[in-house]
Amino acid sequence: MIPNSSGTGKKEAQTHEKIAYIRQMLGELRGVASNKGADMLCYLIEMAAVEASDILAGKRRLSFANADGNQTAGMPMKASGKIKF
Repeated sequence: MIPNSSGTGKKEAQTHEKIAYIRQMLGELRGVASNKGADMLCYLIEMAAVEASDILAGKRRLSFANADGNQTAGMPMKASGKIKF
């Protein structure tokens, strides 16, 4: 195997580690919020944790900055039928 001279493999590994760390911290923050009865905060933290998990699993891109603004955010979208106006 030829080593990657551009360093992108190492950069991707570091990014993966940082996202995993963020997900771990979100889990701890969720516990603190739950102990204080902050339901909405728990929900928002859980959503952030789901996003981090999806990024780690490759289900979502890390950033949408360069994505086509007319496309969905990685979610399949299918029309339910004919749209009548």
